[in-house]
Amino acid sequence: MKCIVTGGAGFIGGHIVDKLVEDGHDVISIDSESAISNEEFYWNPQAQKIVRDICDYDKIEPLFRDTDWVFHLAAEARIQPAIKDPCRAAATNVVGTCNVLQAARENGVDRVIYSSTSSAYGRNPSPLTEDMPNDCLNPYSVTKVAGEDLCRMYHNLYGMKVVTLRYFNVYGERQPLKGQYAPVVGIFLRQHENREPMTIVGDGLQRRDFTHVYDVVEANMLAAMSPPSNKELFGGIFNVGVGHNYSVLELAKMIGYDYIHIPERVGEARITLADTTKIRRVLNWEPKISLEDWISLYKISGETMSPKEWMKKNL
Repeated sequence: MKCIVTGGAGFIGGHIVDKLVEDGHDVISIDSESAISNEEFYWNPQAQKIVRDICDYDKIEPLFRDTDWVFHLAAEARIQPAIKDPCRAAATNVVGTCNVLQAARENGVDRVIYSSTSSAYGRNPSPLTEDMPNDCLNPYSVTKVAGEDLCRMYHNLYGMKVVTLRYFNVYGERQPLKGQYAPVVGIFLRQHENREPMTIVGDGLQRRDFTHVYDVVEANMLAAMSPPSNKELFGGIFNVGVGHNYSVLELAKMIGYDYIHIPERVGEARITLADTTKIRRVLNWEPKISLEDWISLYKISGETMSPKEWMKKNL
């Protein structure tokens, strides 16, 4: 297959590119290299590298010719930066997503896999199911849900095969480490390695469903390869989480170094916990890596194995 991965030099997108290349697909990796939490960007040397902004339709549209699968991960992907600059979040997450969908439609792409976020649920009670009403607490979640609505519209109106995956807190190899708004697992590991106290936002009792990037990649692959007869898949939204959560304080204690508390942040949910019934039924997907196992491996080895090595050793 010929595949496009937007955000292909980022954390999750880079792992999807790796998997596609490993499986023998022809891959174009598109990234603007603008993510503020990345110290460096990962470009798989066996994929075609395109440094481009998805907001520029005329420059990305020709890349979609003769493409089979599109994995759309490019986004303004952090809550607090989006609160500071909602216009930029709207431009990338709404206009950029519309550009990707339209380019895919114009070029007859077989299917688009859209990466969305569990922050769409806001204050809904856990466990979180896909049929709950949206409760967007910040510009990031508003703009990502707008992307979901565009995906649904392109499916209903134009018949495009589009799948939306809502990720819960993703961690793993090559996770962003830079700055105060990187994902919490990455921040804590950076602080641990630097012998600094881990900075816990608020009381640390907020709970998150931490999902390993390997399991996220597997969900994307299953969505891409599922047969056209799987009608429940297309136009649908699917949680990608473990179905078990930990408090931020518990995470800090797993890593086992000193911590301090810093002020709470606005616009963030208190608890996330995925109900994964739907994705298990429709895609036969299930998570395989737990946060506790991964942290234990990190502490024992001093560095983490690749997902492939981890699976070979532990499963």
